[in-house]
Amino acid sequence: MRWLLVPLLLCCSLWGCDPFGTRLNEQDVSYFVANHPDALEISCSDTLRLMTWNLKFGGGRIDFFFDCHGHRVLMDSAEVFHNLEGIAKLINQLSPDILFVQEIDLDSRRSAYINQVQWLLDHTPLNHAVYAPQWRASHIPSHGLGRMNSGNAILSKSPLKMARRIALPLIGDQNRIVRYFYLRRHLLHAQTTLHGETIQLLNTHLSAYAKDGTKKKQIDQINAYLDSLSRKNLPFILAGDFNALPPDTRQTSGFADSACTDGDFEADDYSHETNWMSAFYDHYFPAVPLEQYREDNSPYFTHTTDKKGFWNRKLDFIFSNRPFVENSGTTWQSIKTGGFETMGLSDHCPVGVRWRFPSPPIPTVIKESKE
Repeated sequence: MRWLLVPLLLCCSLWGCDPFGTRLNEQDVSYFVANHPDALEISCSDTLRLMTWNLKFGGGRIDFFFDCHGHRVLMDSAEVFHNLEGIAKLINQLSPDILFVQEIDLDSRRSAYINQVQWLLDHTPLNHAVYAPQWRASHIPSHGLGRMNSGNAILSKSPLKMARRIALPLIGDQNRIVRYFYLRRHLLHAQTTLHGETIQLLNTHLSAYAKDGTKKKQIDQINAYLDSLSRKNLPFILAGDFNALPPDTRQTSGFADSACTDGDFEADDYSHETNWMSAFYDHYFPAVPLEQYREDNSPYFTHTTDKKGFWNRKLDFIFSNRPFVENSGTTWQSIKTGGFETMGLSDHCPVGVRWRFPSPPIPTVIKESKE
């Protein structure tokens, strides 16, 4: 069967067909609503609790093949539900009003075909969600992955609307077959209205393994999109896993947890990317101010591939064109809840911050930096 794949895809590339359903467009978004009848809306507080978290598709700290610490590809439902239970307990404890998640699965063989978006809505106080895939195929003929539907989601206590999936550049140096089955990164854009103010919500997860500058192109496209929102004086919140380090990061390569050496899954050298995230800090407000991060990087690290180690780099961010509540940015590196601990729930830890609304107008300094 596999020998038929190459000529099939070559023919389809000429005729434009899509036999495995991997191609995505702006309308590839799904809405979800919690099944619990006692769902609560956001309170009348003047602050919004925000949180972003890469959930590693409910994989906990299982050693999957792409981290090169193990060889696992698939989980059974008991493993997935166990990991989701821990994730839900932490979400319930931290109680975000809006949660941005990356690497969440809907209908994937690797995660026992569990709809993780709906499951989290039904087991947390979050009521509404929008989801957009960035890795979808009826069958992936590699590593035994099979059916895949994985992407990013925004979960909220308030209703979400006007969601769309904005495609980001694909890795350019992959051959046609690899690119056809590979992840298609995006910026997920939705809206929510609170106390009469409409807020733009943006979630993303950028390329980890690109060696041809694709990640920089993705960053530049997102920056241009944020500029367009700010020119319209639209308040936005951007969150996600950027797979990039902040400016003034002391260690940019040679991480002790890096086990991959074959080139396909190496993502441990950021030495040529040291200023790629600068525009976000120069033009917008970060959850963790650069001055704090510069003093000591380590309290803000969010990622490691080594379940026996500790977080050793910051890849996860929240930005806005409106100020956050001062000193409210939090990186939950180590928190225990109901027998679960942050390090055991994902290869990323969550980041949170509080955002004041109705939000003040864009400061003049931000506007001037765009002229």
